[in-house]
Amino acid sequence: MVSTRWSNVPYCKNCSTILKAVRDSDKGLEMRKWVLSGILTSEETYLSHLEALLLPMKPLRAAATTSQPVISVQQVDIIFFRVPELYQVHREFYQALQPRVQQWIHSQCVGDLFQKLASQLGVYRAFVDNYKSAVETAERCCQGNAQFAEISENLKVRSSKEMKEQASKHTLEALLYKPVDRVTRSTLVLHDLLKHTPTNHPDYPLLQDALRISQSFLSSINEEITPRRQSVTVKKGESRQLVKDGFLVELAEGTRKLRHVFLFTDLLLCAKLKKQAPGKPQQYDCKWYIPLADLSFQHPEDMYDTGQPVPVVPDEDIEAMKIKISQIKNDVQREKKGGKSNKALERLRKKLSEQESLLLLTSPTMPLRVHNRNGKSFMFITSSDYERAEWREAMREQQKKCFKSFALSSVELQMLTNSCVKLQTVHSIPLTINKEDDESPGLYGFLNIIVHSASGFRQSANLYCTLEVDSYGYFVNKAKTRVYRDTTEPNWNEEFEIELEGSQTLRLLCYDKCYDKAKLGKDEAENVDKIMGKGQIQLDLGVLQEKDWQRAVLPMNGIEVKLSVKFTSREFSLKRMPSRKQTGVYGVKIGVVTKRERSKVPYLVRQCVEEIEKRGLDEVGIYRVSGVATDIQALKAAFDSNDKDASVLMSDMDVNAIAGALKLYFRELPEPLFTDELYPSFVEAIALSEPVAKESCMLNILQTLPEPNLNTFLFLLAHLKRVAEMEPVNKMSLHNLATVFGPTLLRPSEKDTKIVANPAVAITMSDSWSLEVMSQVQVLLYFLQLESIPKPDSKRQSLLFSTEV
Repeated sequence: MVSTRWSNVPYCKNCSTILKAVRDSDKGLEMRKWVLSGILTSEETYLSHLEALLLPMKPLRAAATTSQPVISVQQVDIIFFRVPELYQVHREFYQALQPRVQQWIHSQCVGDLFQKLASQLGVYRAFVDNYKSAVETAERCCQGNAQFAEISENLKVRSSKEMKEQASKHTLEALLYKPVDRVTRSTLVLHDLLKHTPTNHPDYPLLQDALRISQSFLSSINEEITPRRQSVTVKKGESRQLVKDGFLVELAEGTRKLRHVFLFTDLLLCAKLKKQAPGKPQQYDCKWYIPLADLSFQHPEDMYDTGQPVPVVPDEDIEAMKIKISQIKNDVQREKKGGKSNKALERLRKKLSEQESLLLLTSPTMPLRVHNRNGKSFMFITSSDYERAEWREAMREQQKKCFKSFALSSVELQMLTNSCVKLQTVHSIPLTINKEDDESPGLYGFLNIIVHSASGFRQSANLYCTLEVDSYGYFVNKAKTRVYRDTTEPNWNEEFEIELEGSQTLRLLCYDKCYDKAKLGKDEAENVDKIMGKGQIQLDLGVLQEKDWQRAVLPMNGIEVKLSVKFTSREFSLKRMPSRKQTGVYGVKIGVVTKRERSKVPYLVRQCVEEIEKRGLDEVGIYRVSGVATDIQALKAAFDSNDKDASVLMSDMDVNAIAGALKLYFRELPEPLFTDELYPSFVEAIALSEPVAKESCMLNILQTLPEPNLNTFLFLLAHLKRVAEMEPVNKMSLHNLATVFGPTLLRPSEKDTKIVANPAVAITMSDSWSLEVMSQVQVLLYFLQLESIPKPDSKRQSLLFSTEV
């Protein structure tokens, strides 16, 4: 039975408030148990690494005194310096902690053990001071002795989970780094534990003292063991007539550089802003220029040369930058409300500028190559095909008027570059930090768009549209209609739902699908499909806040596209609504459905997954590209009424609609698959710093899910991993899938606090939403990246603890 310490519960006249306080207290103490479980597992892993280091030490020392030594006694002492002492310290800590964790009660104290461990960190000082010598000595010994090289490449570490003879191979150098890594993480472990220890718990002051000792020790050696990271800071801003200017990312010698690009009536100039001295005006430095008469979009020697590939930053790194930006924005808002010092606010603004600049620099992926006829090539990277097309069109238009080549003298070039300061029309980098306080922060929520039809085409083509919205300063492709073949009057009538993150602009591009690349012109080979028209709509909350659909006609290059749009703010669109009819499957608790069907996983989930794996694994953007809303609703109605009708309907339906029906099922569950009760625990566990502790904690919590939820999640997880295996074809990485499914599987059914529609707090509200969504993505991504997850046992016990406390 679970015992409750009523003395720690604050008195309240309202019994429900008392019970809620008790439940919250129990949840916090349960999380503390899981954190300690993870720490114990982490210690076990660390000890196995130290044991692997010690294993060759004794035989090497013994051989050193013989006539055929592998290495000398002195070399043994240098390489394995202080490793036995480290092992002894952590072995004693582990042996003392294990029985307390295994015989757990909520009042259990462990702070004295962490206090003792922190006081023994001094042994790491000698190890760290010797670390460089140890690695260098080991490297020399490997070069001079083949036997030692063989030993150092094949050190076996036993599996801490299996506790059997299974072992993994590690190098000596990798194992020597383990203590260095361990000491840098010592404060992180204590932070995690303190976070989940109530302030009135007897452990709290002991853990605080242990943290103080650890921080003091770590700060004394931090500069020696942690390389300094340089932050990326992008500064503001950077006869003939100026036609167009703006900020673009250039890939120069493999490195991304932010440039201010100026298109004049007769040349293209690429400049960077010089570092501005206090009290002095802005100045540009010209990096290169090309007369428009000499400019081409494809290398003259090879019409199909695609040049150097664009290095792509992993999605998880982009997401990490967004998380930092959202966190800093929240800090800025708190400082403003608190009325604290301007210095603190300025420091935060500087950090925000650095992070937003870094995101702007790393996010673009679409190449725009320009070439000089003398053979010199340059490459810009844009975030949007819309932006790339704008620059291409502007340059081509000016080229029609340019027939003569020329060369500028150094004086002429300097004068032209100096004039850029006065001529520039784009004065600041597109960062939110550069916006005035009274500017709109953009919309946060969901935008439903119906692309009805298009007219104005002069000849038949294979037509489709893509939709882009801005997010965090750059544009992202969000949806794509099906291709309407051989027509001048396409009628798509397709509905899409797009998530907005501070978005202010919706862009639409209409393409002619090219099925034969050989027919492309030499300057179009990079685009593959021809842009027939493009246009954009400003997302105005004053217009879109009405619940009804808003009709719009978007003119672009002689073409007109008819649209309908409807905006739903996050607090309404994310609300889970239980179904009134319990006979169907949508909006009905998953346990009710599986019990009725006598199945472990709902029939709908199994059928959709089977059909998607049959013909959708090679579909580009599967689960990311929206299906047609009317098809999804038809599938929903079929599953709710008759399973057989659904399977027949599904066989003739677009696979994106089937994917949409599956996502809609999880989205409309009255309670998330990860449950409302466990959702806070998952979010807290994913924030843990120590990797082994995090894994242990995440798996412990996962094992406590109700059986139908856990079985369904494991079934879906295996499917999503199979989808990700086809990433080279379908472009859906684990991170992309986590972004799509994370909020769908974890979003709680209720919010404790009601969000007030107040424009003055729009940034704070939206960023807190972004942080929450990012946490949900991280939780799912974590499970997707795990190589294997233990199956639930029959007794429904956690990995390390009995259900009885």
